Amino acid sequence: MNEMERLIGIMATLRSENGCPWDREQTLESLRRYAVEEVYEVLDAIDRQDVEDHCEELGDLLLQVVFQSQLRSEEGAFTFEDVARSINDKLIRRHPHVFGDIEVAGSEEVLQNWEAIKATEKQPVQESSILDKVPVHLPALLKAHDLQKQAAKVGFDWPDITPVLAKVREETEELEEAIDSGNLEHAREELGDLLFVLANIGRHLGTDAEQVLQDANAKFTRRFKAVEQQVNDSGSRMENETLESLDRIWDEVKQLPDRS
Repeated sequence: MNEMERLIGIMATLRSENGCPWDREQTLESLRRYAVEEVYEVLDAIDRQDVEDHCEELGDLLLQVVFQSQLRSEEGAFTFEDVARSINDKLIRRHPHVFGDIEVAGSEEVLQNWEAIKATEKQPVQESSILDKVPVHLPALLKAHDLQKQAAKVGFDWPDITPVLAKVREETEELEEAIDSGNLEHAREELGDLLFVLANIGRHLGTDAEQVLQDANAKFTRRFKAVEQQVNDSGSRMENETLESLDRIWDEVKQLPDRS
C-alpha cells in the first residue's frame, strides 16, 4: 500500500460508523472554510521559504481534496480515483506538445493551445454575462482584477493607464466629499469604487492588486516589528510612546534595508 492509498483508507475509517464523531459530522458546506484556509497556509509557507512547513501544509491541503472526495464517494457521485484520473487525462490532453506531435514556439503558444483545447472540452454553458466566468468566492481585489480582465476581452477597457489614474483622482474626490457630508454609507460605497479602480491600475501595470497588497502588508509587518524591537530595546513599551516618537522611529526604520 502506498501513502496515497493509506491516506484514502484513513479518511474512510474516520468517516465510518465507528470513526471520529467530528469527521462524521462534516459536510461539503462545513469544509469550505478549511479548504480556503489551507490554501493560504500553503502560500504562507512558500513566502516564508519554510520547506518543512510547506510539506506539512501541502499535506493538509491534500487532506481537503481526499475529505471532499470521500463525501462525494458516500453519495455515489465520484471517488478520489475519479478525481486523479480526471486531472491526469486533462494534463495529457492539454499538453499535446509533450504527449503528442504538436510543436510550439514557447510558453505563450502553450497558453494559447491550452485555452483552445479547454474551450472544446465542455458543453457551452448558457451564461447571461461574460462576467459569469469569474468565480464568486475569489478574494475581493483578485475578483476585481478578473472582472475587469473579462470586460476588457470585449473591448470595455481604457486604452492605457492614463485615464485610469484620472479615475483614481475622481474617485478620491468623491470619497472625500462623502466623508465631509457625514454620510457613512455613501463613503463606504465610494471607498469600494476607489479600491475597484486601484485594482484596475494593477491590471494595467501587468500585476494584480491582491499580490501587491499582500506585499504591502508584509512590508508594513516587517517595519512595524522593527519599531517594536527598537522600543523594547530602549526599555520602553509601545503603549507608553507618543505618536510623534513612534513616527520618528518609523521613519528611521524606513531608511534601513528592507529585508524580505
